[in-house]
Amino acid sequence: MQKIADVKYASAVLQWDQETYLPPKGNDFRGRQLATLSEIAHEQFTTEAMGALLQELSSKEDLNDKEKINVQLSLEDYNRNRKLSSDFVRRMSEAVNASYHAWVKARNDNSFAGFQQPLHALIALKKQESDMLGYEQHPYNALMNEYDKGLTVATADGIFTNLKPQLLSLIESIKNKSQVDNSFLHQHFDKDAQWKFGIEILKQIGFDFEAGRQDLSLHPFTTSFNNQDVRVTTRIDENDFGNMTWSCIHEGGHALYEQGLPTEEYGLPLSEYCSLSIHESQSRLWENSIGRGLPFWQHNFKLLKTFFPQQCTNLTVETFYKGINKVEPSLIRTEADELTYHFHVMIRYEIEKMLIDGTIAAKDIPAYWNEHYKNYLGVTVPDDKRGCLQDIHWSHGSFGYFATYSVGSIIAAQLYASIEKENESVNREIAKGNTTAILNWLRQNIHQYGRQYTSGQLCKNITGEPLNSKYFIDYATKKFTGIYDI
Repeated sequence: MQKIADVKYASAVLQWDQETYLPPKGNDFRGRQLATLSEIAHEQFTTEAMGALLQELSSKEDLNDKEKINVQLSLEDYNRNRKLSSDFVRRMSEAVNASYHAWVKARNDNSFAGFQQPLHALIALKKQESDMLGYEQHPYNALMNEYDKGLTVATADGIFTNLKPQLLSLIESIKNKSQVDNSFLHQHFDKDAQWKFGIEILKQIGFDFEAGRQDLSLHPFTTSFNNQDVRVTTRIDENDFGNMTWSCIHEGGHALYEQGLPTEEYGLPLSEYCSLSIHESQSRLWENSIGRGLPFWQHNFKLLKTFFPQQCTNLTVETFYKGINKVEPSLIRTEADELTYHFHVMIRYEIEKMLIDGTIAAKDIPAYWNEHYKNYLGVTVPDDKRGCLQDIHWSHGSFGYFATYSVGSIIAAQLYASIEKENESVNREIAKGNTTAILNWLRQNIHQYGRQYTSGQLCKNITGEPLNSKYFIDYATKKFTGIYDI
């Protein structure tokens, strides 16, 4: 299993390089290299000998609890991977490579047309993957299960159905109040100074630069090759301070999870993250519950003024706190406030479901996207770059991912409520610059377990109850009624 992991992580290094430093002429050969490595890893993992070994191990009586779980989960992974041929895995990797580079060019050209055909080909393969993996009720369930074991269309639909009216009600209340000012975020902020500030924030929340690094990319992301080498990326807009800052904190949350996974389990399921929903709960907890909270900036406002004295003239920490939490419909998901964010996710989720069940095709995406941004958020999409080309996920073939952003936000609120209940002084500690207690709590309750539990099991183990959107609504209501004096 560790040898197979070596091949997979070698591939991950090439993918990281592809999105950070690869020269344009290297695209084609890089696609070949990635396809070869993905095929090799799949072939090694799905041999009959591996299956026989896992079956033999699963029948043994003398394994300890961790060994039993590693064998059980490995056998599940084996049986699922056996449903996909090595040739299919290679073709998928090649399609993803072609799609990714088409997406980059289409973004630069600000035209979906250049991305449409490669995406269409990739969607056809994802439909085939759904059929090969097998599913009940909806073909999209097979793909969602890859990112969060047991997550289904029925569950996600229920979550969004519950969230939508409550979010709309809160947003409507905010509309009737005086809007907060966040113009200070859109002054000129020097690129190098932003970079250095982001590094300081990452250090403060506990990111270990001896076991990781940060770089620039078109779309912020986190990747890990083991818990001693975790890479994050950010992007910098000199006229939008928020773009870099909360990308750093969000990706930092992902990275802290990866750096906290068990070293001794490398290559085995218990060294891997629980699910993408839990992963997103980590990034959203750091980004929003902490990084958009008043206590965090009561400590870091002095640091902010040190780096950007001119931009902070006549700015108070209370004004800053309100401004960074401004609720206003917008075009870009990664820059959206905590309330309207979920409508960005809903739109993508609905599009993916329909692409996989054949209700719409790739060519229909821009029109559907633009129509629903108008309906849900009341904004007019001016072009493809700020519309359906803004996210990297589809170019990676990551269909089934988007719902985990909203599920992760709900889990984050539920986790943070438990943290506050167990440690009444936690917000006072954050205001003093100490987030160590939070990181230790996450290490103890989440990171150390790897894939031992499903998202639902982990959530119940920690908080004493299943996933409950009430915690997110309560958190958001308390926060934004305070900011907008509702």
